[in-house]
Amino acid sequence: MGTPSDKLRARVDGTVDRLAVVLGDQLDRESPALADLDPSRDAVLMMEVAEEATHVPSHKQRTALFLSAMRHFALELLDDGYRVRYIKLDEPRNTGTLAGEVDRAVSILTPAHVTLVQPGEHRVLAAIRRWAKRASVDCTIQQDTHFLTPLDQFAEWAEGRKQLVMEYFYREQRRRLDILMTKQGKPRGERWNYDKENREAFGEDPRPPKPMRFSPDRITQEVIQLVDRQFPSAYGSVEDFGWPVTRRDAARALKDFLAKRLAHFGPHQDAMWTDQPFLYHSLISPVLNLKLLDPQAAVAGAIEAFEAGDAPIQSVEGFVRQVIGWREFIRGVYWTEGAEYGERNTLQQFGSLPDFYWTGETDMHCLTQSLGQVVRHGYGHHIQRLMVTGNFALIAGIHPRAISEWYLAMYVDAVDWVTLPNTLGMVMHADGGVVGTKPYAASGRYIQRMSNYCESCRFNPGKRTGEDACPFTTFYWDLLIRN
Repeated sequence: MGTPSDKLRARVDGTVDRLAVVLGDQLDRESPALADLDPSRDAVLMMEVAEEATHVPSHKQRTALFLSAMRHFALELLDDGYRVRYIKLDEPRNTGTLAGEVDRAVSILTPAHVTLVQPGEHRVLAAIRRWAKRASVDCTIQQDTHFLTPLDQFAEWAEGRKQLVMEYFYREQRRRLDILMTKQGKPRGERWNYDKENREAFGEDPRPPKPMRFSPDRITQEVIQLVDRQFPSAYGSVEDFGWPVTRRDAARALKDFLAKRLAHFGPHQDAMWTDQPFLYHSLISPVLNLKLLDPQAAVAGAIEAFEAGDAPIQSVEGFVRQVIGWREFIRGVYWTEGAEYGERNTLQQFGSLPDFYWTGETDMHCLTQSLGQVVRHGYGHHIQRLMVTGNFALIAGIHPRAISEWYLAMYVDAVDWVTLPNTLGMVMHADGGVVGTKPYAASGRYIQRMSNYCESCRFNPGKRTGEDACPFTTFYWDLLIRN
């Protein structure tokens, strides 16, 4: 008996007028690539290729998430009458590259036109452009309408500014989109942000509601087995896979966060606690970045909770800032700064990434916790990324490209447009201050204040020298001396 995804083995017969290429992080039913497709004359191309799991050593859960979400999306298109040419990872003639599979599909289907939405990575965009330049068919690359800020609009905002400060961008977003604003044009609550209130540590063991997790269905189980076969030496565990892989489950995950955790998200969004990887965070960044969830729906749901009195302004504003402010700002920086952005190294750091980043095995308890959950879940919240795994890389002098590629490889929500500016810019301050106004460097005292990690660690965050000196504290002072 076949599996549900066996339907994807069916091939599109004959020639087509238009071929719409849908990439793995573009699973948007409102995508411009799908607009006005005629199922009787046009077709959709989706491809699983090894290149996308090996150009950085992708975490097993990251690869499984992409492939499962792609297969579910393709089946949804088939059920709605679209003709889909779907190339599975283990098919004998699979070329292993996006450009190779587009080329093969064009040679078979001979379309008059190829269309796709702009990829989320300079590397992929360059490969498609190289293919289009030598191809015998017209190719149109369309703007990604999933985002709230068109790239030309961001470029216009950025032009002439000495520094791209996210706070200014965020305030303009609030005004332009009329989000959490009064009729008089002022921010709800008379304040633009609640950062001071949103930096509370836990005074005692927190007991947040467990987030909704999703048991792998037959398609996801099949994909997990495939990933284990095809990439046996890949990093990370896939045993605890529980991510939403469909639009329906993405909506359920959002609803679960809004109902159970949003109210407490704001005050404790920067806090950390041993053996609590999720706390009050939303866990929706993977489905946002795969385009299974509309950012406008996420924002609207949070505002609805505020209007109903189910969540305070500080939590709702903090969440809204992440979606319409930081997420859109980071994408704008990625494309405005260009493909060379990833080569910057303003602080001239050239150290190698320690092996424990891939295993989570180290005597530093904060890193054991923060890295261990990445190995297990492919996830860490923003302060673990910025002030633990990222802070260590910064103060220890790691090469910014090495840590940037680690973030792209190991987190399930990772796409280059979001990980590179966050890591190279904000974490490593390697862009000279484009993303952050200052390096986010801190000693072990910060981790002690915002978590209980230090209570179970053999190192003392208050000591700079000696056998029990905290490496974070030692390296923090070393960074200041070096610079």
